[in-house]
Order: sequence, then C-alpha cells, then structure tokens
Amino acid sequence: MAGPWRRQAQGRRKQPRSPRQVLALLALAVLVALLAAAMSGSVGISPRVLLGEWPSPLAWQVWWQLRLPRLLLAALVGAMLAGSGAAMQGLFRNPLADPTLLGLASGAGLAVALWIVLLDGAAGSLGLYGQFLAGFLGALGVCVLVFALGQRQHGQEALFTLLLAGLAINTLAGAMGGVMAFIASDEQLRQLSLWGMGSLSHALWSATLGALVGIPPALWWLLRCARGLDLLQLGELTAHGAGLDAPRLKRHVVVATALGVGLCVALAGIIGFLGLLVPHCLRLWLGPGHRLLLPASMLGGALLLIVADTLARTLASPAEVPVGLLTSLLGGPYFLWLLLKRRARC
Repeated sequence: MAGPWRRQAQGRRKQPRSPRQVLALLALAVLVALLAAAMSGSVGISPRVLLGEWPSPLAWQVWWQLRLPRLLLAALVGAMLAGSGAAMQGLFRNPLADPTLLGLASGAGLAVALWIVLLDGAAGSLGLYGQFLAGFLGALGVCVLVFALGQRQHGQEALFTLLLAGLAINTLAGAMGGVMAFIASDEQLRQLSLWGMGSLSHALWSATLGALVGIPPALWWLLRCARGLDLLQLGELTAHGAGLDAPRLKRHVVVATALGVGLCVALAGIIGFLGLLVPHCLRLWLGPGHRLLLPASMLGGALLLIVADTLARTLASPAEVPVGLLTSLLGGPYFLWLLLKRRARC
C-alpha cells in the first residue's frame, strides 16, 4: 500500500514550470526590485517618475550619480557570485560548494589588503582602480597556482588536490590578512574592516563601469559550460564517452570564476553566502540541470543582493549597514534550519 500511495502523492505534486516561465518570473522579480530600490533611500524618488514626471534636480543627481550605478553593481555582483556558486557546485558535484572553495575570494581579499596597507599612499594616483586591479590579480594568481598544483592529477584526485590547495590558500590568506591588519594605521584598519564586511557604498560610475566590462564576459563563459556540467554529473568516464573534455571544462569554469569573483571582491568586498545560498535553494526547486540552474542562479543572486543592499541603505538611514552582514545573517540561520530539518528526518 505504501508504494501506490507514494506514487499517487507524487502524481498530485505540482508540475515544475517551464524554463522560460521560471526565467521570466525571476527577471520580472529583478525588475520590480530594481524599481523599488531606485525609489527608496534617504532621498526618495516619487513613483510618478514612471509616468514621465521629471524629478527635482537633487533627486535627479542622486538617481544618476549614486543610485543607478549602485543598483547596476549590485545586480552584476549578485549574478556573478551566485552563478559561479552554481558552476562550482556542479564542478565538484557538491551542493555545498561555493566560490570561496578554491581560495579565489581569499586571494583577491589578500591582494586588496596588501594594496590598502602597503601601496595605497604610494600609488594614490590610480585611486580606486588600483584596488580593483589588485583584487583581479590576486584571484588570477590563486587560479594559476591551484591549477599548477593539480595539473598532473586526473579525475577525483585532481578535484581533491584543488580542494586541499583552496584550504591551504584560505588559511595562508587569513594569516597574511591578520598581519596586514596588525601593521595597518587606524584609518587603514577601519577601511579594511568595512571592506571585509562587504559594501556597495563606493559604487560610483568608475567602479560600475569596471564591473560592466569584466563581469558579463565571465557570466557568458559560465553559461557556455552548462551542457558540460550536466554531462559531468554522470561521472567523468561517462561524460568522456559522451565527448566531454573534462579537463578543459574545469579550466573554463575555474578561470571564469576567478576573473568574475576576483573583480566582485575588489569592487564590493567579501559578501558571504550568496554563492552558496542562492544555487542551493534554486536546485531544490528547479532540479540539477545547469542549462536552467545557471541563468536562474544569476537572476536570483542579482535579486537577493539588490534587496539586501536596499535594506542596508534604509534600515539605519542615514547610516548604512554593510550588506555582507545582512547576507550572512540570512544565510547562516537558513543552513542551520536545513541541518536541523535533515537531522529530524534521519
């Protein structure tokens, strides 16, 4: 009796939506969040702007110089972190993997810390771009190092080597970051502390243009890997028989993740749990197919970071809460709840 009852219960479940419906729904949610965020803040913008009413000069300056670049940056960073998280989970065949697994975020963070403490005063003419370049080179350097360590291994041995290398890099970067905090001045220490908690407060056009140039190619590169990631879930031997070049796929995923995550860390600091939370939740809803999961995760990451940044701007106005704290406060309890729920089923 249990078998037929279970099949009937499964048959009564709501059928999943088509990929087009899912992506259209997420895109609509992102658009609504962008419109709501654009009108929220210490300087409010009337919804009548949508009807063609021109805002006041102050509201226009706030919208063009501050709010628009910040919203674009939030959407790009959220999409990159969540999309790279989905790709890394598919690459390692582990739903709890995230972009920090290989030490990419830690390497980028250490490079930015070195720039702030050691070079910021000596190379002030580069301004904010020097910090962006440092984060990019830090993530790229970690990517090259990790692949050099795992170059001669194959299959699960190569993935295991990449995991160990990421663990070692995370530990070393954390120790070096502590050294930088120890020798930093009071102003540099405050800058390091705020940057480490994640923030989009420096999102002017100079930063957003860098994101517009660097992040979309990385997202497109990951989307091209979707079919290969689906094949990889069957095992490397089966995927190889289907014509997949697994080492090439791994290089593409890790390099695209390194470029995108390095730029995100340099632009917005450490924003935790996006790369872990969004793909994990969407996988429970949409299933493991990456041709739907990857674009859905990118849209979901953009949506979550736009909402979180809007709350960061408005909860303690005129002060601002670091957005990385909000995403961590959201992600931590969620995974504790998942753990307790899974334990109750056992």
